[in-house]
Amino acid sequence: MISSIHILNTKIDNLTMKETLQLVSQCIEQQKQIHHTVVNAGKIVALQKDKALRQGVNEADVINADGQAVIWASKLLNKPLKERVAGIDLFTNLLALATEKKYKVYLLGATPEVLEGLTEIIQQQYEPEIIAGAHHGYFSTEEEPEIVKNIANSGANMLFVAMSSPKKEIFLHTHKESLKAVNFIMGVGGSFDVISGKTKRAPLWMQSSGLEWFYRFLQEPRRMWKRYLIGNAKFISLVFKEKLK
Repeated sequence: MISSIHILNTKIDNLTMKETLQLVSQCIEQQKQIHHTVVNAGKIVALQKDKALRQGVNEADVINADGQAVIWASKLLNKPLKERVAGIDLFTNLLALATEKKYKVYLLGATPEVLEGLTEIIQQQYEPEIIAGAHHGYFSTEEEPEIVKNIANSGANMLFVAMSSPKKEIFLHTHKESLKAVNFIMGVGGSFDVISGKTKRAPLWMQSSGLEWFYRFLQEPRRMWKRYLIGNAKFISLVFKEKLK
């Protein structure tokens, strides 16, 4: 049984990257399904008021702590998590696992241009054969059932959905049953943009220092200021309120 903690209306599984990868591999070999998600400070703040997002997160089978701030909060609240399992790092590790084990992956999300660039990089760095299918993220609600059907029939073992929150959480929660033929389903946020080269990821020292959000903010300050500056302040406030209970 997976050990987990509960903080700020959120369940978080106390897993390392290695343990998470082992769990995914085991689930594929046993032909079971895992609905995976991650939480960071911004998402935890958002789900306090967004019921659909909160349900989409807490009803997932495995929930990793993506943000370093979540790790710090867990320690401050005397419920320490083992380590951060960043969604983008899990994504790239799973691509390597798919290459090793001959698993198939389906890529859903981002713009057609980003998706094309990502596909080329995966074919160069991993194995072309691991891609079972791909579709950009700009589709209508009316098109959604057909896309879900195509994914389910693609033969993919893993589905990676690169959309913003709460869209990706709601999409996966809504279609989990229809996608039961896919053993592992996961939202990966902006990972397609980073790996394709559209955006840059923070240096390792900033990642380990909990400053990855600030690096992202510097790249797109007009679009990101509210999410990070106001969101982070709200998260700190929530943590201290929880601490004082």
